[in-house]
Amino acid sequence: MRWRFLAGFGLLLGCVSCGYTLVGRGSFLPPDIHTISFPTFTNGTNRVGLEQRLSKAVAQELASRGSFRVTAKAGEGDAELAGEITGFTLYPVSADALGRTTQYQVQITVKVALTRLPGDKVIWKNDAYVFRENYDVAGGGVNAANYADLENQAIDAEADRFAQSLVSSILEGF
Repeated sequence: MRWRFLAGFGLLLGCVSCGYTLVGRGSFLPPDIHTISFPTFTNGTNRVGLEQRLSKAVAQELASRGSFRVTAKAGEGDAELAGEITGFTLYPVSADALGRTTQYQVQITVKVALTRLPGDKVIWKNDAYVFRENYDVAGGGVNAANYADLENQAIDAEADRFAQSLVSSILEGF
């Protein structure tokens, strides 16, 4: 019994010393980065307000995940995260028996880079970061009059998951 405990403890100690961390808590960033500048994404789509919703979620996720401060002022920090939203679409993916769409796929594409300041040395970059997730439509039946409302609901519902996905990719170096 004692040898099982020691073997388990040894395995646990080995995992800890090998650098394993809980998913979502590791960081690929250099340890001397204490402040990240994150000005609002630019919006290269025709969807008004998309940059505000997504940027707010990313800023909150950055602040909650690291041992660094986040500021909205461009150029003020040890590194800067900047990007442009280049695509936003909703694709119908399933329908009910009456042919009404019940689920859409949200797709967001962003050109984004994290650079060290000063000097603009790229730490992490993705010219076509794509986030996809399905979004259920309550009640089914979408018409032209409520399509904009559907887009807003989808953006609000998916913004946090988009931010979690993007920030994980940046901090964990994927």
